[in-house]
Amino acid sequence: MSPEIMAILMFLVICVVLLLGFPVAFSLAGTALAFAFLGELTGLFDIAFMEALPNRLYGIMSNQTLIAVPLFIFMGVMLERSKVAENLLDTMASLFGSLRGGLGISVIVVGMLLAASTGIVGATVVTMGLLSLPVMLKRGYSPELATGTICASGTLGQIIPPSIVLILLGDVLSSAYQQAQLDMGNFSPDTISVGDLFAGALIPGLLLVGLYIIYLLGMAWFRPDSMPAIPVEQHPLKGKALLLNTLKVLLPPLSLILAVLGSILMGLATPTEAASVGAMGAMLLAYTQGQFNRVQLKEVMRSTTRVTSMVFLIFIGASLFSLVFRGFGGDEMVEGLLTDLPGGVVGAMLVVMLVMFLLGFILDFIEITFVVVPIVAPILLAMGLDPVWLGIMIAINLQTSFLTPPFGFALFYLRGVAPAEVSTMAIYRGVAPFIVIQLIALGALALWPGLATWLPSVIYG
Repeated sequence: MSPEIMAILMFLVICVVLLLGFPVAFSLAGTALAFAFLGELTGLFDIAFMEALPNRLYGIMSNQTLIAVPLFIFMGVMLERSKVAENLLDTMASLFGSLRGGLGISVIVVGMLLAASTGIVGATVVTMGLLSLPVMLKRGYSPELATGTICASGTLGQIIPPSIVLILLGDVLSSAYQQAQLDMGNFSPDTISVGDLFAGALIPGLLLVGLYIIYLLGMAWFRPDSMPAIPVEQHPLKGKALLLNTLKVLLPPLSLILAVLGSILMGLATPTEAASVGAMGAMLLAYTQGQFNRVQLKEVMRSTTRVTSMVFLIFIGASLFSLVFRGFGGDEMVEGLLTDLPGGVVGAMLVVMLVMFLLGFILDFIEITFVVVPIVAPILLAMGLDPVWLGIMIAINLQTSFLTPPFGFALFYLRGVAPAEVSTMAIYRGVAPFIVIQLIALGALALWPGLATWLPSVIYG
């Protein structure tokens, strides 16, 4: 048996183990250690590779960019518990509800704001499912349209900055970009930052939001019975009172988002510094909503610690997995496979996108970011692809995967909180048009890379 066969078997085994439901971090580390010792016994693996592990772990724990992760998680959890989403949804429904399809547009807008505030897909889908799905069904919206809108708006957390996905992806792509340049003989490599990815994601993210709203307006025109308007007399606020209430509810979270994102894009703060501003701002926002006390703070900190520990444990397990995978020559095998594909860089990119799309059915974005991206990104970047464009393509691709039946994560999240009368098939039918929209956006980004690369070049030169 060759080392390359062991690398393939190792990847297949980890997919099977994860499908069986074992914890991700321990599955990655346990599978890697088992194959490392098996390879040592069969003479196919040099155990000296394991000596690099302490340096890798130290690099993870001392990484300044990754400090932003627990801070953004704290910000998201605090906003989730402070009834910001509930107030936003009520206000947007009053603002747009008298329009046919207005409630659906409100869900998209609130989903976008929550995505920019929390950056956590599962939290956004569950929150929007609990708050808006009963209201939409009560107002006569078809179950398909209601569930599709909620799932689509919830996955915007993948692409709308400041997104935890983009923070993790930016850190991995930065290392991959430097490695690709070193492999090509450039010993003073350029770098990319999380800020580059944030800037690159803005236009594609807003494009997606715009396409979602256009679709809802089209449905309101062609199938008006599927999304009726809320009668004007049922709105609690009207005229000047509605305008003042809208400003009161909308300005605080918008100011927080602009403070966090604007400070990063303008170069006033690093992502970590901006995340600390976001965490403090989220506490102030919760205080103004009357949702901040010692018990609440304790629950938020406990939840933040739990999620952060999961992320870093997965990062450590993935680091061990990729180290053993490289020890078996897996990276060289993947490089040979991608460079020999017909179509050159286009063929390689198509295959990588397809594989990531399929892996999105069984792996969360954290595992794909830490396990798959470090293997394929240096190869693709060495072929001349722009790292920002590649990062945004990966993010939108995974966002599409998380929407796609029958295994999309967003569908599982919504199924868990949807009432029993909403069938699983209704959810599947509801997300189908949004998957088409995602593919259109992905195709547009592939044809016009400037959608992702223009804004970073303007901001950062």
